[in-house]
Amino acid sequence: MLPDLFHVDDRRLICRIGRETLWIEPVGEGAIRVRATRNAAFDDALPSGLLPDLPVAADGQIEISDALATLTNGRLRAEIRKMPRGLEPTLELSFHDTVTGKVLLQEEMPHILYPNTRNYDAEDGHLWHIETRFRAEDGERFYGLGQHQHGRLDQKGCVIDLLQMNTEVVIPFLVSSRGYGFLWNNPGTGRVELAANRTLWTLDASPQLDYVVIAGPEPATILREYAALTGHPPMMPDWALGFWQCKLRYASQEEVLRVARDYHRRGLKVGCFVIDFFNWTKGGEWRIDPEAFPDPGAMVAELEDIGMRPMVSVWPAVNANAATFADMRDAGFLIEHRRGVQASSVFVDANSDGLVPLSFYDATNPQARDYHWARVRDGYVRHGFKAFWLDANEPEVYPTHPDNMRYHAGDGRAVTNAYPLLHQQGYADHMVADGIEDGVLLSRSAWLGTQRHPVVVWSGDVKSTFADLSRQVRAGLNMAMSGIPWWTTDIGGFKGGDIRDPGFHELLIRWFQYGVFCPVFRLHGFRQDSAGDPRLGREFLAGGADNEIWSFGPEVEARLVACLDLRERLRPYLTEQMRIASKTGLPPMRPLLLQFPEDPAAWEIDDQFMLGSDLLVAPVLAAAARSRSVYLPAGHSWKDAWSGETQAGGQSVDIETPIDRIPVFLRSGANIDLLPR
Repeated sequence: MLPDLFHVDDRRLICRIGRETLWIEPVGEGAIRVRATRNAAFDDALPSGLLPDLPVAADGQIEISDALATLTNGRLRAEIRKMPRGLEPTLELSFHDTVTGKVLLQEEMPHILYPNTRNYDAEDGHLWHIETRFRAEDGERFYGLGQHQHGRLDQKGCVIDLLQMNTEVVIPFLVSSRGYGFLWNNPGTGRVELAANRTLWTLDASPQLDYVVIAGPEPATILREYAALTGHPPMMPDWALGFWQCKLRYASQEEVLRVARDYHRRGLKVGCFVIDFFNWTKGGEWRIDPEAFPDPGAMVAELEDIGMRPMVSVWPAVNANAATFADMRDAGFLIEHRRGVQASSVFVDANSDGLVPLSFYDATNPQARDYHWARVRDGYVRHGFKAFWLDANEPEVYPTHPDNMRYHAGDGRAVTNAYPLLHQQGYADHMVADGIEDGVLLSRSAWLGTQRHPVVVWSGDVKSTFADLSRQVRAGLNMAMSGIPWWTTDIGGFKGGDIRDPGFHELLIRWFQYGVFCPVFRLHGFRQDSAGDPRLGREFLAGGADNEIWSFGPEVEARLVACLDLRERLRPYLTEQMRIASKTGLPPMRPLLLQFPEDPAAWEIDDQFMLGSDLLVAPVLAAAARSRSVYLPAGHSWKDAWSGETQAGGQSVDIETPIDRIPVFLRSGANIDLLPR
C-alpha cells in the first residue's frame, strides 16, 4: 500500500514525497514551523533556539485535498502544493496573510530539473548540504540576522555567512517589511543570500532543515511572537544600568582597588567594575590567580561596599598545560578535531612564556557544563563573584574550520552556532541553582534564544574609528530586531585609541554620548600611550594604557563626567524600558521603523534610534561634525531635550552639534527631564 501524500498526526501536517518528509505544524499565535529531511527520522537532539517545551498550537486548522494541503494558525496560512517539475514532482510551500490575502513568502523552483526548491546533496553519514530558496520581491527590506559589521541596517542585497566570529554574531532571525518574520532554527554553519533575484538559505552539513514563519501586521507584533517562541528576557538588575568601568587589563588586586577607590573619592558612580582576562592561573583551571589577587573575597566585599558590582572574565579555553587538561580530554569534555593535534587555537595565556596551544571545553555536553561550573564556583563564586564575562565564546577557534570540529552534539558544521547559547545556558542554570539572583553575563556571541538568559551581548573587538562607531549604531539596531534587548559596545572602540591623541578624544566623547543611550553603558578598550610604554595597546600580556574617565586630560574628563551624570538621570526611564522588554520582548533600543511602521520615511533611517517609545537619539558619527540632519517621525511633535524648542514631525531638521551636545528629542507627551538639576 502506498503512503498518503498528506496526512495529519497530533495536529501536525505530515507530507511525504520520494524520500523527503516534511512536518508542518502551528506554533504560538500566528506562526508555523516547517521541518524537512531525507533521513528516516528527524534528529530531536539537535540544539534548538526555540523554547524546549514549545508545544504544537491547539487551534491550527488543516485541510487536505489530492494535491494541496493547507495549515492555518491565526493570521498565517501555509499552503503546500504538489507541483510537476521536470522528471519528478515536488512539494512547494507558500505562506499567506489570512487577513489581507497577501502572499508573504513563497518557495521558488529555479529550474525544471535542478536544483529543487529544497535541495539536498549528500555529505558524511546522515548529513546533507541543504539549500532552500524563496522568491525575491521588489522593494522588500530585511532587518535582524544578529550583528554584522557591514554597516547596513536594511540587509537586502547582503550575503551573510552563518558562522560565529569575533564581531560577527549569528542570530538567524529576520523581520521582513512584507509583514513576516523568519526564524532559521538550524545551529549549523551556512549562508543566507538576500539577493535581488532570490533569497537562498544554505546549510553546510545538517540532518534536516527547520524554520518558523511568523505573520504580523507590524514589526513589533513579530518581535513579541519571537519572544513567545524563544523566551522573554529577565528583568535587568538595577546595578547593571549604571556605568561599567573596564580596560584591558587590570593585572592585580592592588590596581583594581586603587582605581575603584579613585572613582569613589571623586564621587563618580560605577555600577560595575570589570576585571578582564588573564586574571586566572592558567586557562581552563578557572580560578583567580592567588599571586595577583591574594584576597579576592576582601576585594569583592570592598567593591560592593562602595556600590560597584565586580565582574570577572572567564574564558572557555583550556591551556594544554593546565592541571585540568588531561582529565577533561579523557572525559570527553573538550571539543575534538578530526585532523591534526588536539588544539583549537594558539594564543598567549596567563603565567605562560610565549604562545601556547588552547582547546575549548565542549559546552554542548551537559556534563562538561557541570564540570566547568564546578570549577568556576570554586575558583570565583566562593569569593563572592556573581557576574561573569564570557569572552571568546564563539568559540574563537583559529583557523575557523567547523568541518574539523567534533562536539558532543555532533559534527561542527551541524551544531557549532549554538555553542554561545549552550555556554550561557550552563551559567544561567547553575546560577539559579546556586541562588545567585541578580547575576549578569557579558558575552561576545549569541544565538537564537540568548535573550532568555541574563546576557549582555557586546559588539566585540571593533576599532577606534568614527567609521566603526557608525557601524555599531546599525549593528545594535539589527541586534534589537533580532530579539536581543541587552546590548552594548566598547565605548571608544577596542583597538587603536591613543590616550594622548586629540582625534581619539573627540571620538571618545562622541562614543560616550552614544553609549549613554545604549541599554548598557560600558567603557572598554586596549589603549595605547604614544609617550609611554610602547608595548601598551600592542602586547596582550602588557595590557593597555589607562582607560579611566580622567585618563584623557581635564577637558575630556569634564565632558565624560557630564555623560555619567546624564546616564544617572536617565536610569528611571531605562528601568521602565527594561521592564517592558522583559514583559513583551520589545527592545529598549529601537530603529525608527519599529516604533513608527506607518511612516514610510522611518524605514529609510539607519543612523538614529528610539530609546523606548519617547526618546529619539541621533548620535554624531563623523569627526569634526558640528551639525547633523535629524528626521522627526510623522504624526507627533518633538521637543528638543536641551533647548526645549518644539518641532513638527514628518520633516528633517538641521541641528547644531557642538562637542558637548548629542541631538535628543522627546516625543509629545513624554514626561522626561534630562537637563541637569
